[in-house]
Amino acid sequence: MNEPDDDLVRAVEATLFASETPLTPEELSRHLGGAPVKPALASLAAHYAGRGVHLVERGGRWHFQTAPDLAHLLRREREEPRRLSRAAVEALAIIAYHEPVSRAEIEAIRGVQTAKGTLDVLMEAGWVRIAGRREVPGRPTIYATTPAFLAHFGLTTRRDLPGIDELRAAGLLDPVDAAYAALTGSEAGSAASESGAEE
Repeated sequence: MNEPDDDLVRAVEATLFASETPLTPEELSRHLGGAPVKPALASLAAHYAGRGVHLVERGGRWHFQTAPDLAHLLRREREEPRRLSRAAVEALAIIAYHEPVSRAEIEAIRGVQTAKGTLDVLMEAGWVRIAGRREVPGRPTIYATTPAFLAHFGLTTRRDLPGIDELRAAGLLDPVDAAYAALTGSEAGSAASESGAEE
């Protein structure tokens, strides 16, 4: 494969740097007059590997982010991280592992009712979106995660979510949850509440 043109690489770099939101290759290409940007993205990702910032792809969108080992240098001491309620953490994990899901399906997995405000909090955070309506009687709203969710948790795709074996190895599975998962084959159900517990 030919090396991308230096001017194109610089144009892609400048566009991504100036953009307020991550961009897909198609959006970049349109912005740059239809230029083939994928080779330039690969070149930039290689160039920034090992530097203070990395060019990363999250959910099909590209953006610059601080190298993980340096993120602590940029964190403001007065900044309080958003704390999600246990209900919100569980709902987020269920949506991530089972999307698209309705509120009734979330409640069935959790075993308790989910307040509308819980889903509103997740949508305000930009991690969950309305993905349409289920084609069943009542046509309930269904929810899915967003590219911002993937970016926040450092995932390229949902396939990068930890599985039950990884969660167990990390000591994040309660023995009762693990036993329930083994009995029901509900890997994601137990992983759901536990993956969010790291928040």
